[in-house]
Amino acid sequence: MYNSLELNESVRQALDLHSQSLIKIAFAYLKNIADAEEVAQEVFLAYLQKRPVFENSEHEKAWLIRTTINKSKNMLKTGWFKSRNPVPEDLSYLPREENDVLQAVLALDKKYRIPIHLHYYEGYSIQEIAAILQSKPATVGTWLARGRLILKEKIGGLEDEEICL
Repeated sequence: MYNSLELNESVRQALDLHSQSLIKIAFAYLKNIADAEEVAQEVFLAYLQKRPVFENSEHEKAWLIRTTINKSKNMLKTGWFKSRNPVPEDLSYLPREENDVLQAVLALDKKYRIPIHLHYYEGYSIQEIAAILQSKPATVGTWLARGRLILKEKIGGLEDEEICL
């Protein structure tokens, strides 16, 4: 257990290190930056309330990501979230190529979008993604391969480029 000062410092460090990553993960689920920021706040509030003790920094990061995913899914289940018409996010500040790719990734089904985000945007390995999503590594590999195929069909790629399955 932490004392109050250690807990505050631990949360502050986690906030500095992981808040942007957690917002991106929540955004991949919710497709709305305000909702993603709200989920990230809820995650850090849960950190303060539950006072979890971690084995190391990777364990802490995994807990934060898992909690972000769970809270994002919970938000998607709420009645008001299902009934509203989300306003598309303004991504005009991005270069056109990045905007096209991000739009294509966000248009993917959740089972492809989340592994692609974790792998390409957050740098997780297939084994780490499998642990986070509580799935088998082979399943995650399949989701990544299928997601890449869908993206290639949507946004194209080099003609002589091979897709690794």
